[in-house]
Order: sequence, then structure tokens, then C-alpha cells
Amino acid sequence: MPEPKRALITGISGQDGSYLTELLLSKGYQVHGVIRRASSFNTQRLDPVYRDRHEAGVRLRLHYGDMTDATTLDHIVREVRPHEVYNLAAQSHVRVSFDMPIFTVDAGALGAIRLLEAVRNFEQQTKARVRYYQASSSEQFGKVAQTPQTERTPFHPRSPYGCAKVFAHFATVNYREAYGLHASCGILFNHESPRRGETFVTRKITRAVGRIKLGLQDKVYLGNLDAERDWGFAGDYVEAMWLMLQQEKPDDYVIATGKMISVRTFCEMAFAQVGLDYREHVETDPAYFRPSEVDRLQGDARKAQRALGWRPRTSLEQLVRMMVEHDLEAARREQTLRDAGHALPHGQGHDQ
Repeated sequence: MPEPKRALITGISGQDGSYLTELLLSKGYQVHGVIRRASSFNTQRLDPVYRDRHEAGVRLRLHYGDMTDATTLDHIVREVRPHEVYNLAAQSHVRVSFDMPIFTVDAGALGAIRLLEAVRNFEQQTKARVRYYQASSSEQFGKVAQTPQTERTPFHPRSPYGCAKVFAHFATVNYREAYGLHASCGILFNHESPRRGETFVTRKITRAVGRIKLGLQDKVYLGNLDAERDWGFAGDYVEAMWLMLQQEKPDDYVIATGKMISVRTFCEMAFAQVGLDYREHVETDPAYFRPSEVDRLQGDARKAQRALGWRPRTSLEQLVRMMVEHDLEAARREQTLRDAGHALPHGQGHDQ
């Protein structure tokens, strides 16, 4: 019986990492993930698939590491001996990247170089072949004249996060061309889910919808309501990541739905799910505006459709409904705890 494929995922505890882990486990992989050391558990998104390492047949292992620590990354790659590496780790909040530009670039840009070097060194030392995936981003396009954006659209990033992602993208291309690494970049447009972090705009909206519906809050404060984005479901997008590494030749692909709406329209759709008018509950706050804005992002994923056979399966309407239903249920649990006189964990129930 052949040994199972081994995959190494950085950023495994994030939204994409958790969905990708579930996908790979369903395909029989052994999955290894890199997590940062913290004084509290930060792996809640992996709870559905996590098993104690002492149980028989466990195929998910977690390793402490950090994208700023080249030595540890090198050690993890040599220990895991992966067939596939998925680099999903980053400080990924665009607005926060203006407040933490150096860390954002260190983890996202230099972190990619550290991991690429670890993979290259492992290949040279062992003669093994590793397939590498780099999580590129639609934020790399930034200020665009062409809509929709394709793999050939020039990059003009408008944030430290976007700049870091451009560096990591071209570093991956360079390692592919210079060293023959089987390295592919997925230029993923905005992808959301009930597992999205609560400070990201879509989740902030749907979480507020649930709490406002149940009277736990009255307003939600957002930034630029007129920004337009191409939103899809993260569970669909991780399948595209896997498909890229199954191809004979590495390449770069835009992954998107091809449909674009504004933040304002997303608000309207989400509040309508519970019979509310967003205009009565949504306010803008200048603190949430970016110093340099990205107005419109819309992806053209026809290359991925042709080469990978990938298409999004979840509509925007289904995505909004999924997220609102999840956060409405979370608000019901919160309300039950409050009614029973239990204090909420620090930070829960407060606007971010």
C-alpha cells in the first residue's frame, strides 16, 4: 500500500487553512500545520478535524513555528518531508497592514522567501520533489485601469499587505524559473465563510446582523461602503489551491467568481436575510478607511476554468445566507448566556 501524501500548511489555523485541511484529509493526506505559539488555544477552526496525537491513525499534526523564523521553518520542512507545501500564512488584514507595515512585510514577503529557501534546500539535500503553493491576493492589483483582472494585469498595490504579496508572488515565480521548483501562485479574490475573522468586513457585517436582530447591539460601524469586490466562498477556493499542485507544470491562476458588488450591497443583502433595512443600522467611521483605497476588484478566472476545471459552486446569495445563519445562531447562544447571567469572554460582543 503506497504511503499517503504529506502536506505542510502554514497558516493552518486560519479560515483557508482549516478548509484546506478538511479537503486534504478527505483525500487521504497526512496534514502537518505550522502554528504560532500562544498562551491560549488558537486552533478553534480545526476543532472539527483535530484529534489527540496519541490516538491511533491520526493524520493531522501541528508544529510550532513562525514565518519570521527561518531556522524553525527549515527544521519543520526537513522533519515533515512534505510532498506539497501550501503557504497561506500572513498578517492578512489590509487595514491593519498600514498600522503594522514592517511585521506585515516580514511575515508575508520575507516569510515566503524563508519558506521557499527551506523547500529549495530540502530538495537539494534529498533529491525529493516538492510542490509549492503561494497564496497570492487580488490586493496585488490595487489601483487598476482594467476590469476584470487577469493573470496578465499589472500589479499596482495600495497597501503594505498588497506590497508584501507582490514580493512573495514574484519570489515564487523566481524560484520556479531559477531553480525549477514546482511552484504555483493562486491569485485569490476575496473569499469568505462563517470562519472568516470577525474584524474582516463581511464577517463584521453578518455578525452584526445576528446581534442587531436579537437586540444585542444597534449599530455597526464600517469604512468605505462604495468599495466593490468579487466575493466567493473559501471552501470552494481551497479546492483550486489543491488542483494547482496536481498539474504537471506549475503556473499562476486567478481564482474568482467574476461578479462584483459593493460593500453597501453586501450590507443590504445580509440585513435583508433577517428582514432589516441596513440603512437604519450601518454607520461609517473614518477610522476604518484606508490611507489609499482600492476601489474595484473583479477577477477573470477563465484560465483556471480551462486548465484546472475549477468553477465556484457557491453563489453569493448562498454565501451571505450561510454566514448570516451561522452568526444568528452565535447571537442566540450569546443571548442565552447573558440571560443566564454569565459574563462573556473578554472582547466578545464588542464592535471591532
